[in-house]
Amino acid sequence: MNPLKRLASQTAIYGVSSVLGRFLNYLLVPFLTYTFAPAEYGVIAEFYAYMGFLAVVLMFGLETGYFRFRAGGEWPPEVVYGTALRFLALTNLAFFLLIYVQREPIAELLRHSGHPEYVWWSAAILALDSVGSVAFARLRAEDRAQRFATLKLVEIGANVGLTIFLIYVCRRAFESDPHSLLGSLWNPSIGVGYVFIANLAASGLKLMLLAPQFRDGFGTFRAALFGRLLRYSLPMVIIGFAGIVNEMLDRAALKYLLPFDDETNMAQLGIYSACYKLSILMGLFIQAFRYAGEPFFFSYAKQSDARQTYALVLNWFVICCVFLFLLVTLYLDVFQYFVGSAYREGLSVVPVLLLASLFLGIYVNLSIWYKLTDRTLLGAGVSLIGAGITIVLLLWWVPIYGYEGAAWAHLVCYASMVAMSYWLGRRYYPVPYEVGRVLGYVVFGVALYLLSRGLVSGLGWNALVAGTLGLAVFVLAVLLLDVRRLTRRRGIDGGSS
Repeated sequence: MNPLKRLASQTAIYGVSSVLGRFLNYLLVPFLTYTFAPAEYGVIAEFYAYMGFLAVVLMFGLETGYFRFRAGGEWPPEVVYGTALRFLALTNLAFFLLIYVQREPIAELLRHSGHPEYVWWSAAILALDSVGSVAFARLRAEDRAQRFATLKLVEIGANVGLTIFLIYVCRRAFESDPHSLLGSLWNPSIGVGYVFIANLAASGLKLMLLAPQFRDGFGTFRAALFGRLLRYSLPMVIIGFAGIVNEMLDRAALKYLLPFDDETNMAQLGIYSACYKLSILMGLFIQAFRYAGEPFFFSYAKQSDARQTYALVLNWFVICCVFLFLLVTLYLDVFQYFVGSAYREGLSVVPVLLLASLFLGIYVNLSIWYKLTDRTLLGAGVSLIGAGITIVLLLWWVPIYGYEGAAWAHLVCYASMVAMSYWLGRRYYPVPYEVGRVLGYVVFGVALYLLSRGLVSGLGWNALVAGTLGLAVFVLAVLLLDVRRLTRRRGIDGGSS
């Protein structure tokens, strides 16, 4: 199969599971924001931010390391898999036991002394998901995208279903008759903690369904391979941790940086986190691309036209991302109903966060230079600089501008990382990216958004009419500039063959 078609096919399968799965998951956002006050929703955002940081550490970068050494051919795939799996299982078990024993002091430190159960529930979710992630990596490496997608959908469906059952059905039953069977399952003191309970149950179900991937994994461990695997993978922890700093530190730190009382700060965190979810479409596409792209970049690296193909992939990736940026921003008057009315004061951050996600996606494409040349330490350096930019800007801007400062910190960070990664890539793994075309599409998308806003606010146009016009202009430009060019290229390739 044509490599681009194969990548597109895999991205589509992962994308369907990602889009459907996370769409189901994100249905919880309107459900929760219409059910709980911003300060309560802020608790969920805060704990999941902490979990994002710990998830990177508890994976030890072994997902990427598994792809690298499996593709290398020096060790049998089952040996690489077993070595990574056994290590992750043991370390995550030790992590969970440590957190469980220390749950009360940790809850006190996080200013949630009344709910130490939130701490160990979160730790249990992390441990189960970390062990499961290497099994999912195996499915990706074996091109078993359909099984991957099915299991992801089952997990997310269980999570969503249990959350709605516990928070809506059982809560309503409790309010009607506390002594009924369903009513007895609701405890008002747990509150938003039922989100963690549902997630924990879904993670446990996922691990049971992954049993066939574990069956032949625990019996193969090679110390010599483990040393090399860890040396390659540990810099990925630094990269991943720095990436999480860039992505989630704002939600972990807002309640400490905002200049208000704890209750107001938590409400501001809830508003910001809910509006952050409106960048869902961009995030879904980038996640689907990551699932398919990383194995593709490694497996295709030895082909003679690899670098030209990578450049073409970036062009079309950016076109898709700009389209999604316009889809959300031009129809924001519709998308706003995704969150409860108490949260809509934060909608101004959505275009900024979408642009930040777009640059993150470009960085994901550019990062092949350090993965394919084994210069993961240099890649870690780029991520660390980005993390430093994020930390400085959050400390500087959030006390002054509130959560809007956090959104702009995201954008500046990812744009800086794109510039650094492009410069280093030109030196260590040159790819003929069409920089002018890529940046041109980004600027064009922003210009169409600003023009549409101007038509609405300045000339009184209907927002949906102005948005539809802007989206149509972009699609027409893509058809004229890139679809026709790709068609001509295929015609030439077909004629020469």
